[in-house]
Amino acid sequence: MSHAPAKMSLSPLRKFVSPEIMFGAGCRHNVGNYAKTFGARKVLIVTDPGVIAAGWVADVEASLQAQAIDYALYSAVSPNPRVEEVMLGAELYRENHCDVIVAVGGGSPMDCGKAIGIVVAHGRSILEFEGVDTLHVPSPPLILIPTTAGTSADVSQFVIISNQQERMKFSIVSKAAVPDVSLIDPETTLSMDPFLSACTGIDALVHAIEAFVSTGHGPLTDPHALEAMRLINTNLVPMIANPADVALREKIMLGSMQAGLAFSNAILGAVHAMSHSLGGFLDLPHGLCNAVLVEHVVAFNYTSAPERFKVIAETLGIDCRGLNHRQIRTRLVEHLIALKRTIGFHETLGLHGVSTSDIPFLSQHAMHDPCILTNPRESSQRDVEVVYGEAL
Repeated sequence: MSHAPAKMSLSPLRKFVSPEIMFGAGCRHNVGNYAKTFGARKVLIVTDPGVIAAGWVADVEASLQAQAIDYALYSAVSPNPRVEEVMLGAELYRENHCDVIVAVGGGSPMDCGKAIGIVVAHGRSILEFEGVDTLHVPSPPLILIPTTAGTSADVSQFVIISNQQERMKFSIVSKAAVPDVSLIDPETTLSMDPFLSACTGIDALVHAIEAFVSTGHGPLTDPHALEAMRLINTNLVPMIANPADVALREKIMLGSMQAGLAFSNAILGAVHAMSHSLGGFLDLPHGLCNAVLVEHVVAFNYTSAPERFKVIAETLGIDCRGLNHRQIRTRLVEHLIALKRTIGFHETLGLHGVSTSDIPFLSQHAMHDPCILTNPRESSQRDVEVVYGEAL
């Protein structure tokens, strides 16, 4: 009698990476303990002027001082961190003989901190690491404290840096870019203004949607993506209306974290490929770029994953009973537009100075972004041009 396994359609092999995560109000104060565990003698704190002004860096400094750990501060980080800023940060790290990196802030300081670690470890320009799996030397220990509920750089394999010379952003994707520790403290998001809350909230929602329909999705990422959609869809509007409510902020922060765990492992799609190209070209907030593009890309992709988009629609509270896919697609697009309008987004690309003549340049760069590879619908440059055109 043969004992061959029964033939079933098995999922492809999937791996799942994540940092050690501590989640909850006040957990930022544990940064000193973690730095000590890594044997830190001197920490490089990477942040930006806004985060310092909000007082979150002082908390980090106090926690390090309590453990008698010395530190240097690097805060010359732009809203879309630049190649030169990464290289300067790496120089400061070396001059000060630092041995651990702590990044405090939104996606920009976190991406800059991750990139500084890469440069320090490899001793080469950050420009040399564009693409997937280009990192061969482990970075110094990396502790990230996000102060926005959206980018999830603190749990992801992604590093996004802006090359101002070329007017483009480039992505580094590698499990070596996953931080060691992420201290996710919803209290830190109290300093976000409503526009930033809206931008980062939409970014997190797009992460979840794109991860769920990505060709890299699987049973390890789907539950995170769906729960993220549910949390953000239910709580984003109330949170922006009640900015001081820490319980609502905690739900959005949790949703953002789960979206991050999903997309870091399932990767993303055309919204992010196009958004990276746009953000590099115009130096706009990443969440705003996503918000402008999301419903156009969803409409474009729908037919390539109709059953999965139906699950998304149901998760966002749309009653799909008795509807065909064309109707569900329309409802889903309407829901996304309505959600954006409720939190104050009425943006188009045209409003930000994009003209038809820019579209070929933007599309060419979007086609080279790693995120386009996992988009559910195979896209040609012409397809991408059409979607940009619709978003004008």
